[in-house]
Amino acid sequence: MSGVAALAESLHPHEVKVAAALDASPDKDGLTDEDIARHSGIEVAQAGAALGRLQIKGLVSILSEVTSQIVSLSDTGERYFQRYTPLVRIISALRAAANAGAQLTIKDIQQREELDAAELSGAVGELKQEGVIRIAAGGIVELAGASSPTAESLQKLIQYVHEGAKPLTEFAHAEQTLIAKFAQKRGKPNEPFRVDDRVARRFGLTETGRAVAQQIRKEGVREEVARLTPEMLKDGSWRSARFRKYAIGLNPARIPAGKKHPYREFLDLVKTKLTAMGFEEMRGGLIENEFWNMDTLFMPQFHPARETHDVYFVKDPTHSAPIREPFLTQVAQAHENGGKTGSSGWNYTFDRMRTRRLVLRSQGTAVSARTLAAAPKVPGKYFSIARCFRYDQVDATHAPDFFQVEGIVLGPDINFRTLLGLLTLFAREVAQAQEIRFTPAYFPFTEPSVELHVRHPRLGWIELGGAGLFRPEVTHPLGIDVPVIAWGLGLDRMAMVALEIHDIRDLFSGDLEMIRSKRVQY
Repeated sequence: MSGVAALAESLHPHEVKVAAALDASPDKDGLTDEDIARHSGIEVAQAGAALGRLQIKGLVSILSEVTSQIVSLSDTGERYFQRYTPLVRIISALRAAANAGAQLTIKDIQQREELDAAELSGAVGELKQEGVIRIAAGGIVELAGASSPTAESLQKLIQYVHEGAKPLTEFAHAEQTLIAKFAQKRGKPNEPFRVDDRVARRFGLTETGRAVAQQIRKEGVREEVARLTPEMLKDGSWRSARFRKYAIGLNPARIPAGKKHPYREFLDLVKTKLTAMGFEEMRGGLIENEFWNMDTLFMPQFHPARETHDVYFVKDPTHSAPIREPFLTQVAQAHENGGKTGSSGWNYTFDRMRTRRLVLRSQGTAVSARTLAAAPKVPGKYFSIARCFRYDQVDATHAPDFFQVEGIVLGPDINFRTLLGLLTLFAREVAQAQEIRFTPAYFPFTEPSVELHVRHPRLGWIELGGAGLFRPEVTHPLGIDVPVIAWGLGLDRMAMVALEIHDIRDLFSGDLEMIRSKRVQY
C-alpha cells in the first residue's frame, strides 16, 4: 500500500468528510469551518476538531486569517434589556415622582430602582453632564428639562444587539463611539456590551491533502464500523464491513482518580501530627472583636497595626455584644496602669467601646486568648489551624488571607528552651525544612520573642512566623498564673517548602495537573 493510500486509510470519518468537502469546493480562497460543516453534514465543532488533526498531518493549511470585532451583550446588557438602563430608569422615576408631586433623593432612587451604588453613581454623573438632572438643596434630584440622547441611543443599541451578535463595522461611527464607552474593559466589568476579537480562517488542502482526497474519491467513502456485534457475526456482514483502525501503540486515555487538593492534604497532615503529639485543638470564628484579637494580647489601641491598612473591619454589624467580666476590667487595667501584673501598662485611657469593634481575625493568637480565658488544663497543650486576614500586597510569599498554625503550651516547668525545641520540631516535621534559624523579634504580647526562618530551595530564607513567652500582662488578666509559650506560624509558607511550590498563589490553584502531581511527603 502506497503512502497516500495508507494515509487515506488512516483518516477518521470526520476527517474524510472534511477533506472531501474541501476537494469538492470550487472556491480557490478556501472554506471556513462553518462552510465545511455545512457541506459535509457534521457539526462545526466536529469540523474544527477534524481540521486540527488534518493540519497536524500536513493535509490542510490555513489560506487566510481575518480578525474582526464582534459586539454582543454581557450579562449586565441582558439585564438592561429586560429592565432598561439606569439612565432610563432614573429619568422615569423622576418623571413619575414629579407627576405625583413628590421629591426624590439619590438614596430614594437607589432604593426604588434597586440600583447598585456604582451604576447609580455613573448614571447620575452622565445625566448631570448632559444637563438632564440637577441636584437641588437637601440632596433633591430634579429634572432640568433637557432630554438625554445617551439614554435613548444606548437603549436602542441594547435592543438591537440583543437580536444577535453583530460585527462592529456594521454600526455607524456614533454608535461605535457609544459602544466603546459602555463596553467591558479592565476596571469596568459591569458594562452592557462585550467587544470580542473573532478570527475567521479559511482552509484549503495541501498538495499531499489533494492526493489523499483523490484517493478517497477513487475508493469511495464507506461507512466505518467501530465494533463487531453478534448480529454481524450471524449474518456475515462483517466480511464486507470496513472496521475503524485502532492504534495499539497509543497510550490509553488517562482517567484520574479523585483526590484531595494537596494543600488540603497538607493541612490535614499538620492536624494529624499535632494531635499525635498530644495537642488538643482550639477553634474560633473568622470574625472577632478587637478585645480578643488585640486588647487581650496587650496590643495598645494606638498601635499602627490596628489601623485600616493592616486590618479588615466588618461593615455590618460594626460592634459585638459587651465583653464579659472580669476580663474587660482586668484587661483595661493592664493597658492603663498594669493592673496587678507588676507592669506600668501603656498609660492611656482604654476605650471600652472600641474594644467591641468587629474585625476579620488578623492572627490566630486570638483563639489562644479565648482558650486561656476558658480555664484550660494545667499543664496543657493546645493548637489551632486558623484562617487569618490582613491587608497585604500579593506576591510570591504574601496573600491577604492565610492559614496560621497557632499553639500554646502552659505549665509550671515551661520555658523558652521548650519553645525553641518545639519550633525546631515543627520546621523539620511539618515544613520538611533542612535548614532552620532563629532571630530575635518583638511582639507586644511575648517576651522574649523569636522568629522562625527556614530556607526555601528557590526563594531562599523565608519567615514562617513568630513565637515567644506570653507576658504577664496577657496571662494574668485572663486568670493564668503559670508560664505560657505561644507561636503563630504561617502554614502557607510551610506548605510551599513541603510541596516544593515557589509561589504562594499556587496553593489555591485550579490547575488540575499541578493538583494531581503534587504530593505531601508523610
